Amino acid sequence: MCTSLIYRDTAGKPYFGRTLELTVDLPYLMAYLPAGFATRSDIPGHPPVDYTGRNAVLAVTMPARVPTAEAPLRMDDLKVLEGMNDKGLTFSLLSYPTAAGKHESVAMTQAVLSASDLGSWCLGQFDTVAQVKEALAGQPIELVPLAILGGVVSPFHYVVHDAAGHSLVLEFNRGQMSVHDNPVGVMTNGPEFGWHLTNLNNYTHLVNVDRSTGAFGGFKVAQPDSGIATAALPASNTSVGRFVRAAYYAHFTEKAATPDLAVRTLGHIMNNFDRPRGVSIDYPAQGGGHLEVEGLQEAAGAPYATEFTSWTSLSDLDRKLFFLRDYTSLNFTRFDLTALAKSAEPHILPVKRLAESADATAALLAAPAP
Repeated sequence: MCTSLIYRDTAGKPYFGRTLELTVDLPYLMAYLPAGFATRSDIPGHPPVDYTGRNAVLAVTMPARVPTAEAPLRMDDLKVLEGMNDKGLTFSLLSYPTAAGKHESVAMTQAVLSASDLGSWCLGQFDTVAQVKEALAGQPIELVPLAILGGVVSPFHYVVHDAAGHSLVLEFNRGQMSVHDNPVGVMTNGPEFGWHLTNLNNYTHLVNVDRSTGAFGGFKVAQPDSGIATAALPASNTSVGRFVRAAYYAHFTEKAATPDLAVRTLGHIMNNFDRPRGVSIDYPAQGGGHLEVEGLQEAAGAPYATEFTSWTSLSDLDRKLFFLRDYTSLNFTRFDLTALAKSAEPHILPVKRLAESADATAALLAAPAP
């Protein structure tokens, strides 16, 4: 589950894409948070971290708890899974089941940021990866139990990109927080990020040039089609295989000459990581690594679990455009953060309400033949 990557056009401008896969559908909400929106991150036993966003933010969010009639959802309950601010900074939460621990031991009198609030904290306050790195050095962070996931401690790691194309990965391992510069701009899930970079050493042979002819002794061979260059790519949907494929596609895909073409090209790249239901399944009695986020349960009586792409997002970091497609859609819905930033009020829209593109039958019927 979860593949993210940076793609660049001919001018070197970055575009960011990611998918999110789970075995269950969740109540995702598109949220617009205006500049000046105040947020509180509260961990029992520590003073709260209060912060006011300097930037307008557009994000895919999830409620941190199940609402009740007595306690309806508040804005603070919405946690950012994927988002972009009006400076072109992005934040992404990806599954990382071995996450554990906190930044460091801190005094009970020191304010500590909950990891579940990293998205709004990063996007609301900072413009660049360098600013985020500097702030992380002085802000203690703790992984906390998440009520919406049955109390499991935040099983995620985090990716940040900026409009200049810089990238970092934030991970928690064995009680230690690590911040990594990301030179390939790609991330999936476990193992830890450094392992993925080391694993790329096993793929120095990858190139995008087809070698379509050859010979075995006096017997000449030839491919009847193009595409043999991708034969050495790992085929599985595991996080290890997807990391290598993402690095390949991000690096070798032809660079687009215009921003609109770059967004469409990024969409084609991300299609390589789109997973329909049933492509891989796990029966309950056999276990399996499909359910990386603990606390989520398949519907009672379901014969098997199957991960699928809940949604795919594309971000144009320069023009501040965000595109989202959920599992029920074939086309992306477009959001213009520059236009949204004219509003001083927050806005929330369930992802399920994002409409499919209009039927073009009437347009075709109205088009004259030559």
